[in-house]
Amino acid sequence: MAVEAKHEHGTARLLVKYPQTEWGCSFASLSCQASELESYAKEVEALKEKVKDMLLQPTQELTKKIELINLLFRLGVSYHFKNEIEEQLNHIFIALPKLLDDDNDCDLHTVAILFQILRQYGYKVSCDVFNKFKDDGGFEKTIASDVKGLLSLYEATFLSVHGEDIFDEVVPFTRQHLETLVAQSSPHLANYMRNALKQPFHRSIERVEAKKYIVFYEGEESRDETLLRFAKLDYNRVQLLYRQELASLSRWWKDLDVAEKLHYSRDRIVEAYLWAVGPHFEPQDSLSRMLMAKSIEIITIVDDTYDEYATIDELQRFTAAIERWNIGAIDELPEYMKVLYKLILNFFDEIEKDGYNTCYAKETFKEMVRSNYVQAQWFNDGYIPAFDEYMRNGVVSVGYEAVRAASFIGMENIVGTTELQWLETNPKIVQAAKLISRLKNDIAAREKDGPSTLRCYMNEHGVSREKAIEEFKKMCENAWKDMNEDCLKPTAVSRTLLNYNLNIARSLEFLYLHGDYFTYAVCLKDYVKSLFLEELPL
Repeated sequence: MAVEAKHEHGTARLLVKYPQTEWGCSFASLSCQASELESYAKEVEALKEKVKDMLLQPTQELTKKIELINLLFRLGVSYHFKNEIEEQLNHIFIALPKLLDDDNDCDLHTVAILFQILRQYGYKVSCDVFNKFKDDGGFEKTIASDVKGLLSLYEATFLSVHGEDIFDEVVPFTRQHLETLVAQSSPHLANYMRNALKQPFHRSIERVEAKKYIVFYEGEESRDETLLRFAKLDYNRVQLLYRQELASLSRWWKDLDVAEKLHYSRDRIVEAYLWAVGPHFEPQDSLSRMLMAKSIEIITIVDDTYDEYATIDELQRFTAAIERWNIGAIDELPEYMKVLYKLILNFFDEIEKDGYNTCYAKETFKEMVRSNYVQAQWFNDGYIPAFDEYMRNGVVSVGYEAVRAASFIGMENIVGTTELQWLETNPKIVQAAKLISRLKNDIAAREKDGPSTLRCYMNEHGVSREKAIEEFKKMCENAWKDMNEDCLKPTAVSRTLLNYNLNIARSLEFLYLHGDYFTYAVCLKDYVKSLFLEELPL
């Protein structure tokens, strides 16, 4: 909804009335007892050794081993065993031809899990492994009632790369049969199937999916009690860390009082933190989580200022002030922009006081602001650019690179000169993540006047909004295949950095799945409660 508002100098403009925050500063009062955290940590470490022994057990069949690795991944605890899992997968990959030999009666579930886990860790497994389940007319009807196998096959399709035509058949085949089987399954299994069909594991936030799977696994008769307790304890332990960080973040935001001073913008600090948990869910990623959450909220205000509130003259002055990056430039700005300008400069100053280098982050922030100004000029001039022209600017204005640069400040042990040089080459995985960031945002956004990816595409190709969205979804599917390809070995950079780009895209898929959940944050309320407030019962 838009309402007419008065600028401080008397100029009228249409002001979008965003929904108020769902949480306010309620998280600022959260507390966590150190003794509780220590208690969880102690038992987690004890059980971790038992689970490691299970993983390294030399007598275990390789098919059982891959099932265990899949469980660790789904339960959200695989990060504890990165080196051990890599070692085991290397053995499994070497033995794969023998494992999948016609003499071995591997069922669909086992083959799909092998494919999925090995692909997730960058191993080049051919999609031909699924040919044994096909006949002349397509996939065998005998697997149409195999719920476990169909689910695993469906999940495996999202690890596909370009040229794997078999998956063009798999997606409609598995969806059709799974949707039928939902009505015939127990409530326990049906709920799990619906979740998978709504959002597959490979395209969701790992921590959100971990809790869902722990709840599902607890209802399985074949569950391992040691593994289940380990996953629950670890989830609750990490949740306590999240609460501490969210309390600190909320107090920072409350003390600034920016939401009250810049009332036109979206107050989404809690949702920004949830977003940051996507690519940075491991306990040791605290600094990256905090910096990413702060940068998302700041970039949100910049976006709302350029898109919805400021006049073109004000934006010209603000853009010039950001280029100067000096508190002396503040005198050229109207009062409300002084609040935003101070917020930005102070954010980076605090990081530098802690001894971190912000040069790269500042430059990407400046680029983002420049690109936002270009879009504002287009709107002011009534200019609708060609789709490609808009996209070249739009993948910068969306803020992906600025958020990423803030995250990298907390990843100094991973992102060095080599990695930054790799980024400068604009590799496929980065291009794809930026494209998904731009298109998913615009598909979910409300229609508005002025240029946008949808309006530019519709104008250039003479198609409806629905047809443009359909084409954008195809572009996003191709982008996912690009990302999957870039994650296959050998890779130019560490898997941690590749997974970061994947996880950013996963967060966007989650936040913009059926609308703009970030703006209309009531849609995220249950996820926030689940992720940060509701412990798993032991």
